[in-house]
Amino acid sequence: MSDLHEETTGAERRSNFLEEIIENSIREGNARIQTRFPPEPNGYLHIGHAKSICLNFGLAKKYGGRCNLRFDDTNPVKEDVEYVDSIKEDVRWLGFDWAEEHYASDYFDQLYAWAEDLIRKGKAYVDDQTQEEIRLTRGTVTVPGKESPWRNRSAEENLDLFRRMKAGEFADGEKVLRAKIDMGHPNMLLRDPIMYRIIHTEHHRTGNKWKIYPMYDFAHGQSDSIERITHSICTLEFDVHRPLYDWFIRELEIYPSHQYEFARLNLTYTMMSKRKLLQLVQEGLVSGWDDPRMPTVCALRRRGYTPESVRAFAERVGVAKRDNVIDLGLLEFCVREDLNKRAERRMAVLKPLKVVITNYPEGKTEWTECVNNPEDPAAGARKVPFSREIYIERDDFMEEPPKKYYRLSPGKEVRLRYSYIIRCDNIIKDTNGEVIELHCTYDEASKGGGSSDGRKVKGIIHWVSAPHAVPAEIRLFDRLFLKESPDDVEEGKTFKDYLNPDSLVTVNGYLEPALADAVPGDRFQFERLGYFCKDKDSAPEKAVFNRTVTLKDTWAKIASKE
Repeated sequence: MSDLHEETTGAERRSNFLEEIIENSIREGNARIQTRFPPEPNGYLHIGHAKSICLNFGLAKKYGGRCNLRFDDTNPVKEDVEYVDSIKEDVRWLGFDWAEEHYASDYFDQLYAWAEDLIRKGKAYVDDQTQEEIRLTRGTVTVPGKESPWRNRSAEENLDLFRRMKAGEFADGEKVLRAKIDMGHPNMLLRDPIMYRIIHTEHHRTGNKWKIYPMYDFAHGQSDSIERITHSICTLEFDVHRPLYDWFIRELEIYPSHQYEFARLNLTYTMMSKRKLLQLVQEGLVSGWDDPRMPTVCALRRRGYTPESVRAFAERVGVAKRDNVIDLGLLEFCVREDLNKRAERRMAVLKPLKVVITNYPEGKTEWTECVNNPEDPAAGARKVPFSREIYIERDDFMEEPPKKYYRLSPGKEVRLRYSYIIRCDNIIKDTNGEVIELHCTYDEASKGGGSSDGRKVKGIIHWVSAPHAVPAEIRLFDRLFLKESPDDVEEGKTFKDYLNPDSLVTVNGYLEPALADAVPGDRFQFERLGYFCKDKDSAPEKAVFNRTVTLKDTWAKIASKE
C-alpha cells in the first residue's frame, strides 16, 4: 500500500511534476497555457479518463489557460456520434467546459496536404505489403526490420498512388502510406510507421468523402500543432510515441507542441480496457455502458457518485511518473466523505420483518420531525410517521442471540430510531419454522430518549411504518471482479472468469414516505445501511434505488496504519 499512501498524502500539499514544468515555462516568459483532452469516440469514458479530464482542464484553469475538447475520430469503423454525445455529457457533469470543440476530422484536408509534402521530400512512400507482411518485416527489439520492396519508389509514383488511394481505387488493406525513417531504429515505432490506411466506411462527420484515414501517430501531434497546444499531456504508454510525435513536427516544420506523459490510473478490482468493457456490454454480461458496476463515468453517475467526489479522488491520487495501482477503497472513501455532507438521511428496510406493537392504539399515527442531515443544518427536516405496525430489518432480530447482541431478541428491548423502546414478547412462525412476525410492546414514556423508569437501552435500530411504507426494489452492487487485478489472467482463463457472480443482488424492501417524492438521481443515506441513489428504472408503482456505497470505510482504516 506504499504507493497508495505516497500518492494520496502528498498530492494535496506539493506541486506535481506537470505543474512544475508549467511554472518553469511561465518563469521563462511562456505565459500562454493551452491543453486539450483528446478522447477517441469509440466507447464511453471511464474513471481513468475522468482523471485525465480533471488534469487537463484543471491545469488550464489553475494557470489561466485554456483547454480544448478534441475528438480523435480517425477510425470510422469503431466511432459513433453516440460516443461523442456521451463524452460531452461526462465532461460537463464533472464540472468542466471546453474553450473550443474540435475533431481530428476537421484537419483531414491539412493532414493530407502534409502527407503529400512528406512524399515530395522523400520522407514517405506507398507500400503494397499487407498488414501481416509489414508486421513480420518490422523485426524485434534485438533484430532490425527489413526494408519494403516498395520503399524506394519515386516521389512521383508515390504521389500518384497516394492520390489514387484517396480516390478510392484500391480495396481496404491493399496499400498503405508509410513514413520513411529507419528500419533499424531501436524504437520500433520509428521503423517506417504507417501514416494512412484505406477504409471504405462512412465517417460520422465526413460521410463518404474520405477513403483513407490517418493513423493516430500522424494525426495527434499535428492536431496539437494546429491548435497550438503548449502542453500535450498523455498517459505513460505514449512515452515511446514521443520521438515519432517530434519527428513529424520537425519534418513538417510546424508549431512545436510538446508531449508530456504521466502514469495512467490503475484501480484494484477494476477493468480499464475499453475493448474489454465493450465486450462485457456486447455479450450481455452487464446491462449496458451505464450499468452501475461498470467503471464508466455514466455508470458512476447512475450509481450515485457525485462529480465532487470524483474530482476529489483525482486530486488525492495525484500525478505520478511511474505506474502504480490505487485501492478502490480510496474512490469509495471520497464518495462517502462527500455524500456525508450533502445526502439527506432517510430510513429504509431492505429485508423486512413485520412487527406488531400490541399495546399501541389501533389506527393511531404519530408524526415526528426528524433532521434531514446533521452535517447540514440548511437541509431542514421532514416528518416521519409511527404506527402500530412497522417493518424492521430481519438482520436486527435473532431468536438465539450471542453475548453482546444489542438488537432485538425474545424478551429483550431495543430503541427504535427517533421513537420508542420496544420489547419482543412473542414470535410468529410459518409452517417451515421461519419467523414471519414479531409481537412487541412499547414503553409510552420512552420517546425522545427517556423511559418510564430511567433505564438505558444500548441498541438502536431503524424501521419503517408499515401503513405508510413505500415499496422499492433495492439493487445492492459490489465489485464487478473478484480478482484484484482482472487483467492478470491465469493460463487457460480469460478476464471474464473473474467476474463476481454476486456483484448485483436485488431485494424488495420498504422506504419511509418522504422518499416517495424522490426523482432519479437523488441521493440519500439510508440510515445504518449506506448511500443510495434513485435509479432511472423507477416506475410510479415501484421505486428503484441503487446502493452507491456502504457505510463501512475500509480505506480509512488502511490509510491510518500507514
